[in-house]
Amino acid sequence: MRAWRRGHSGSAGFVPTMGYLHEGHLALVRRSCEENLHTVVSIFVNPAQFGPGEDFERYPRDEVRDLELLRECGVDAVYLPSAAEMYPHGYQTVVDVQRVARPLEGSARPGHFRGVTTVVLKLLNAVEPDRAYFGRKDAQQLRVVQRMVRDLDMAVEVVPCEIVREPDGLAMSSRNVYLSPEQRAAAPVLYRALCAARESYSAGERDANALRGLVGDLIYPTPGAEIEYISLADDRELDEIEGVITRPALLSLVVRFGQTRLLDNVELG
Repeated sequence: MRAWRRGHSGSAGFVPTMGYLHEGHLALVRRSCEENLHTVVSIFVNPAQFGPGEDFERYPRDEVRDLELLRECGVDAVYLPSAAEMYPHGYQTVVDVQRVARPLEGSARPGHFRGVTTVVLKLLNAVEPDRAYFGRKDAQQLRVVQRMVRDLDMAVEVVPCEIVREPDGLAMSSRNVYLSPEQRAAAPVLYRALCAARESYSAGERDANALRGLVGDLIYPTPGAEIEYISLADDRELDEIEGVITRPALLSLVVRFGQTRLLDNVELG
């Protein structure tokens, strides 16, 4: 990868993925192609960010299809490291972002962000891009990576990109394929509830508990929906807001349908 990069001068954009690409990934890729002379995409299902009992083994994979989609987008290179190459025998170094990685997914999935930041740093070191593109759907991941890049003085610009949604509002995710037809039909309630809270905020509601409650009230009656958490937190450090909202905030949630965890969020203010 480094040899390829040395042979291709000029700006390079980078999109890290775990494969099984959908339109959300491809939107990041196309933006990178528009903004950089070269674009590199990585495909690596990172075992370090999966906890015990999570879906590492069954995570959807289709490398042949992924490569064809990337070819059609005009990507210059695809980086396909193996787990043995990324974590060779005796590997023992991790990157551990603190405060912003602790709540929400950090609490629900201990060790997850340590796996994310470690692999992202390794990928960035290999690709040496000028810009790296991350979607806003994984809102906490975006903020954790931004914090790592700032704190470690890394010479890369993290570019946040808007959430790409299905026509009914469901945020695109590789894990959506796990949903049964009934679960898939019910899943758009997440975005409807978030939009209702955003509209209430726009109309003047500033009570954090009232907005959380509005989201919960809309989702609770949905058959098969199990709310894991609803968060209304400071947009930058993700400290939960109690009482009156006085600064930009992130309203985010995780809802389970069976074994499938769905994430979504909207930004307020």
